[in-house]
Amino acid sequence: MFAPSTAPSRAPGRARSADRTAPRTRLWLEFVNTDTASLVPRGDLLRDFGTLVKWLVERGVVDLERAAGLSRRALLQPAAAAATLVDARRVRVALRTLAERGAANTAVRDDSVAEINRVLGRSTGTRRLDQRDDSDFVRVFVPTGDAFAGLMIPIVESAADALVIDELPRVRRCAEPRCSRVFLDTSRNGTRRWCDMGTCGNRAKAARHRARNRTDDGVMTDRVAATDGVAATDRIAATEGDASIRPVATTDRVTG
Repeated sequence: MFAPSTAPSRAPGRARSADRTAPRTRLWLEFVNTDTASLVPRGDLLRDFGTLVKWLVERGVVDLERAAGLSRRALLQPAAAAATLVDARRVRVALRTLAERGAANTAVRDDSVAEINRVLGRSTGTRRLDQRDDSDFVRVFVPTGDAFAGLMIPIVESAADALVIDELPRVRRCAEPRCSRVFLDTSRNGTRRWCDMGTCGNRAKAARHRARNRTDDGVMTDRVAATDGVAATDRIAATEGDASIRPVATTDRVTG
């Protein structure tokens, strides 16, 4: 699988990556975010079996050697490859439901657990720990028999971990109405609302700013209108008052 790293090892007993921030996502959440809803207008990242394998390689789930074998097998067994893609999308739907509603809905959690166990129970293989080029370690599932078996194992195991360590209450859907990405809220007080502050967060702030400006403009318009109305009323009253106190001119009639 992955070649052993040539990077210098860490000092014994030293806490790893003390300067790293906690990751804001998990493999299963990244998988959920490949769907059409969260990536419009780019569309579904899992368009075909080839893009599924490509995504798994990019996430370190499958190494290049196995990916090449999967691609060759897909050419020989296109129906099996298509069925694997359909099943991956089915798993993704179940995990999206878990991410969005699982924390508050017991029935949703139970259905998701059943789907996770379905995937875990149908695949046979071996598990091992590999070290990647960046010195990090990763758990690897190596299926036996069917070449397509086990592709979803690391993804559903990631979701299972979220349930085991009670991480689900920290899983959020982005508060931006046009975004449906899900993320793990790692903020200290658990109040993070957007998947990314640089995109959705700024967009929401800009929308609030525009709304506030419209409100301020409306209030200012009302104030100007009210001021103009008062001024007009004062002018009319002043004019009528001047007329009421103006002396009436009299004309002496001369009779002959």
